[in-house]
Amino acid sequence: IGDYPKAWLAKALIRTFVGNLLKSVAFKVVHDLLVFVSPQLLKLLISFVADPTAYAWQGYLYALLLFVTALVQSLCLQQYFQLCFVLGMSLRTALMAAVYKKALTVSNATRKEYTQGETVNLMSADTQRFMDLATFIHQLWSAPLQIALSIIFLWWELGPSVLAGIGVMVLLIPINAVLMKNMKNKDQRMKIMNEILSGIKILKLFAWEPSFERQVGEIRVRELKGLLHFTNLQAFSIFIFSCAPFAVYVMVDEKNVLDAQKAFTSISLFNILRFPMATLPLVISSLVQTAVSTERLERYLGSGNLDPSNFSWLHGYCFYTLFTSLVAAQRCSESQLSRPSRVTLDIKPGHLVAVVGAVGSGKSSLVSAVLGEMENLKGHINIQGSVAYVPQQAWIQNATLKDNILFGSDLDEARYQQVVEACALLPDLKLLPGGDLTEIGEKGINLSGGQKQRVSLARAVYSDADIYLLDDPLSAVDAHVGKHLFDQVLGPDGLLQGKTRILVTHSVSFLPRTDEIVVLVAGAVSEQGSYSTLLANGGAFAQLLSTYGSQEGSTPEGEGWGLHHWRWGFPMPCIFHSTLFGLMLLCGEGRGVACRRSCVRGACGGWTPWDAATECAALQVKFSLYLRYLHAVGWGFSAWVFITYVAQYAAFMGSNLWLSDWTDDSLRYWNQTYPTSQRDMRIGVFGALAAFLLAGALLATRGAIRASRVLHQQLLSNILRVPMSFFDTTPTGRIVNRFAKDIFTVDETIPMSFRSWLTCFLGIISTLLMICLATPYFALIIIPLSILYFFLLRYYVSTSRQLRRLDSVTRSPIYSHFGETVSGLSVIRAYGHQERFLQHNDRIVDMNQKSVYSWIVSNRWLAVRLEFVGNLVVFSAALLAVITRDNLGSGIVGLSISSALNITQTLNWLVRMTSELETNIVAVERVREYTEVENEAQWVTAQRPPPGWPSKGEIQITDYQVRYRPGLELVLHGLTCDIGSTEKVGVVGRTGAGKSSLTNCLFRILEAAGGKIVIDGVDISTIGLHDLRQSLTIIPQDPVLFSGTLRMNLDPFDQHSDEEIWKALELAHLKTYVLDLPERLSHQVSEAGENLSVGQRQLLCLARALLRKSKILILDEATAAVDLETDHLIQTTIRSEFANCTVLTIAHRLHTIMDSNRVMVLQAGRIVEYDSPERLLQQQGLFSTMAKDAGIVSAQATVL
Repeated sequence: IGDYPKAWLAKALIRTFVGNLLKSVAFKVVHDLLVFVSPQLLKLLISFVADPTAYAWQGYLYALLLFVTALVQSLCLQQYFQLCFVLGMSLRTALMAAVYKKALTVSNATRKEYTQGETVNLMSADTQRFMDLATFIHQLWSAPLQIALSIIFLWWELGPSVLAGIGVMVLLIPINAVLMKNMKNKDQRMKIMNEILSGIKILKLFAWEPSFERQVGEIRVRELKGLLHFTNLQAFSIFIFSCAPFAVYVMVDEKNVLDAQKAFTSISLFNILRFPMATLPLVISSLVQTAVSTERLERYLGSGNLDPSNFSWLHGYCFYTLFTSLVAAQRCSESQLSRPSRVTLDIKPGHLVAVVGAVGSGKSSLVSAVLGEMENLKGHINIQGSVAYVPQQAWIQNATLKDNILFGSDLDEARYQQVVEACALLPDLKLLPGGDLTEIGEKGINLSGGQKQRVSLARAVYSDADIYLLDDPLSAVDAHVGKHLFDQVLGPDGLLQGKTRILVTHSVSFLPRTDEIVVLVAGAVSEQGSYSTLLANGGAFAQLLSTYGSQEGSTPEGEGWGLHHWRWGFPMPCIFHSTLFGLMLLCGEGRGVACRRSCVRGACGGWTPWDAATECAALQVKFSLYLRYLHAVGWGFSAWVFITYVAQYAAFMGSNLWLSDWTDDSLRYWNQTYPTSQRDMRIGVFGALAAFLLAGALLATRGAIRASRVLHQQLLSNILRVPMSFFDTTPTGRIVNRFAKDIFTVDETIPMSFRSWLTCFLGIISTLLMICLATPYFALIIIPLSILYFFLLRYYVSTSRQLRRLDSVTRSPIYSHFGETVSGLSVIRAYGHQERFLQHNDRIVDMNQKSVYSWIVSNRWLAVRLEFVGNLVVFSAALLAVITRDNLGSGIVGLSISSALNITQTLNWLVRMTSELETNIVAVERVREYTEVENEAQWVTAQRPPPGWPSKGEIQITDYQVRYRPGLELVLHGLTCDIGSTEKVGVVGRTGAGKSSLTNCLFRILEAAGGKIVIDGVDISTIGLHDLRQSLTIIPQDPVLFSGTLRMNLDPFDQHSDEEIWKALELAHLKTYVLDLPERLSHQVSEAGENLSVGQRQLLCLARALLRKSKILILDEATAAVDLETDHLIQTTIRSEFANCTVLTIAHRLHTIMDSNRVMVLQAGRIVEYDSPERLLQQQGLFSTMAKDAGIVSAQATVL
């Protein structure tokens, strides 16, 4: 979108905060001018010491003036900083609120453009940049001012040779360009990491981890290379800068001789110059980054809103027409019109209307259009009454189950109970530890798919709206639960009778009981009318039925529609967590689940103790952490770095003394030409001393990069090797954070902090030594001052650390709430709850503000006291110089006081750095924490299976028991069964009977608690995980794709030829589709396969399985949200292509397994029946009851 308004954000912000800006300018100007007063006072003091005739009171006056200027200077500075920080905080808050507000009204076209991650980034990273910039924004004019003044004074001292030093400083600025390029690698790495973590289950099932580990590794190498170039450049420039000015000054002209006054005044001026010079490039690069952020924010905030004119709400008589002609919506970037194209509907109040059609015919889009989420190209939509919406993908908030159902309405106990019962949630509530007060993890992580769908439905029913839009709400539940929901809620006698209901469904069996059916074909209504009319018409609908359902004297409730029963549909519109189900469907739909991560909301105000624990575990930052970091750097490296730094400071003192010796040359060679050899030697030694500085910097960068490499490598390889249960109990966001924020800290922040800390520490030591050399009595004053300093430091560092921690603890809810809002946007809008979410956002942002503000104030508290200590040092140095002036040379006084003037800033930095290092070193701890998580079994062990194993595909399961985690109940209680070679076995049972757990055991995602599984004579627990997983194939419940080419999604290790891949695609009925793509096999799949329909993703997963050609195939009811036709394709392909393989099908709809050799019926983790379907139907056991519920009377009637 190129037409968003530009360049308004900065203006608006400046207009808003102009008062604050002006006040801080005033303080800053006073401070900047006072900075230059001190060197002048220093000059006066030196001349006083040199002149024995001067009165003593003059000396005391100068000393006092030095103290007073310093004091005023520090008070102004602190006031200025306080204002700046508060400004930064207000900026961040204002922008966060703006982004959040915008996210609630953003149009669908814009939503498609931004992935969820990008939007959250706008709120986290981009607003943070404004906050960081605000603290330094005034440097933009104050730094040039200070630089200009210094240059003028320096010019008086050294003449044109100053330009050499300054030239070098200017050259430092472009280095920042290198960093920008490096950000690209980091983003790319994070994108892959996000996908790895959301698709981790698939990676494990397919044994694909090495391929992805390699991808991340390659990007990481590029990233670190960029970082190394950058740091080396920095080191060189610092080196040249320290040598240039004096060398140039002496080289330029034979007559230039350095004398004491020149050298020391220049040094103190260069010291003043150093700070603005160092900050200016930082501010400029920060400004550049903020400019980028500004542009991104302007683009987002200025992008299109949902167009309210798309549809009109008329309240009153609840008559609801939907007349949309040509509603078009861009789904894909190629702006091909995604359905519906021409739709004209008129729906009567109180009717139940079913919408049916093939995959991709525009059913969900139709619902979106009614909600006004689609772009309306022509026509209009009229809606009368309030709306409730159940999306295809249940959207669950991270709150208690009760809050999810109430969704901000008031509690009406009787109605609430009625709704919970009707939505079949009572048995689930019994299983959850806190009943309906159980906290549901992010994205509903501790609920199974069916439970989520029912909570989502309950929310809609409770809201008591006039119109219900139900997008395939029965897809994720079992047949008998579906029947219950239809009878109690959706159907003619349900809770919703008399409401207008639009029901998108794949299920044929409830159609006879609807008032009207709308058939969509390719985005247009092909026919509409009641069930009987459509059958009589003999159109598309009748054909659909005759193909997929054989009418057996349709029973009054239409139960005889045996076929296509409940779909298990999870297309994943949300990007993360696509794979968290699978494992989580514990017995009895969630018995053990709840132990997973839930806590009844207590007095702790809604923090799950689970989070609090991580945050406060590291109260004391242990010394061992520093050692661990140094260990990653390497002991040899660390020692050398330390030695070079100490040498550098010895050299620094040496060079000052050398300089004063050099200045004595001016007396020695008075009135004669200065010998060139002598001159060259002076410059050479001065340069050599500076060379230590270079060596130290270069070694330090090398070491830091090595540490980054080591830590990231350990973290990555360990995360890919931890068992699945870890990912189920840890929110993805937290792991991503380790890879993003913590690794960034290790890469860039810690090395900087470490170097600055060393520099400050050694700088202070050397300064104190110099003062002691000049005035030995000073040593007495050092003791009380350092005690005072130490106590301030301790008091502050511990407080500051807690405040920083509070800041990060209160910050994550902001982002997770925002992410939640983005993913559930259509639901929030449908219910019209934008205002409530805005207020909630304001509340949590305010919580965070409190801790940020306290942190800022604590920083100012410290700074004022520290500067006071620094000022005392200056004062005592000056005072002692005045008292003992008789036996002091003017040079040494100059040295002592000019060093003292420098100390205030250094003291300040030392504390800042100590606290920063403490805060940042925690990142090493957090990374380490995840490198020490217990691993799953070895990928490859010494004992390898015979080549070509398994050749027959026989599976023997003996007394197999399994539990999710030690200490939890058993999920499977001693299963024993044999599955013969090439046998087809169906596995059925209620949700949570242990069906999915069984597949997890075959792949050893869950390890046995007892018993064993033997495949072709090999006990699977004895071989490596990869050997096992590469020999089995699964077509999982939810199709997970990764961003990259189609080819990479099918064959990440490049083991197969193109012919094989095309063959697989042809068998998966995708060949024609792929041939039509411009790039064919190298077509880019977007994040989580967003640019393919759910059906296509499912077919791709089928192609994946076809490529692997294993003897054992496990089908986890792979016909998710797939229409009858695609389903039919998949079934036939599997029957023909896998005829000589052993196939285990985990079925949610019985008809898919009616033609299998045997059926295994599981209940509560035990096998209750195991025989051929025909026999089981006659036995009147559990299976036959399930079959009756599904309307299957005999095995033959339903074979496709």
